[in-house]
Amino acid sequence: MARPVKKSPDEWRKEIIDAAKTLFASKGYEETSISDIMDMAGGAKGMFYRFFQSKEDIMHTLGNQMFFENNPFEAIKNRDDLNGLQKIQSLLVLNQSNEERNHLNIQAIQILKDPHILATAVEENRRVLTPLWLELLEEGKNDGSIKTEYTKELSELLPLINFWLMPTVFPATKEEMHHKYHCVMDVLNHMGLPIFDDGAVSFTEKFIADISEKEGNEKL
Repeated sequence: MARPVKKSPDEWRKEIIDAAKTLFASKGYEETSISDIMDMAGGAKGMFYRFFQSKEDIMHTLGNQMFFENNPFEAIKNRDDLNGLQKIQSLLVLNQSNEERNHLNIQAIQILKDPHILATAVEENRRVLTPLWLELLEEGKNDGSIKTEYTKELSELLPLINFWLMPTVFPATKEEMHHKYHCVMDVLNHMGLPIFDDGAVSFTEKFIADISEKEGNEKL
């Protein structure tokens, strides 16, 4: 009788993440259990906890992995045909066009109710995204496409906006979410960063509608 193939820790971790990604996409985050993930990965439930503390933890890990696999900052970094502002606008379009990640992000809204996950996400955004935003903002300021004295402040503010718009962090109805989004546009325009064009507005309208459809139109 052939012995089962022994997998390395890295192989186990990858297979668990791949299984979670498949199940979250097909069944949905809420309907997927850790047992479901391990049944697909082909391991005992205890193996899951060698790598992840909870289902929320693996969702957070999966979101980070999908970002770095298709990092929009890297995609536009060396575009010589774009100025700083255009790079930021293109970055938003690239980020919004990733339907797989957007679908996951909508499902991941619930995990931000966990204070540990929320704190970790805020810290990672500050550590990873703030320097990337600052580089683009400084480029736009230097080439004249962005007229602001607040590049450092904007680089710190931009990674936090998504958390403010999430109804699991700041409860809001569909109408209130629309109002908050228009507030963000006005604030950024006033600070010299007019980054929201018609395409970005249309995407955000759809994103708010998708959140409302999933969660209902009541405050969370």
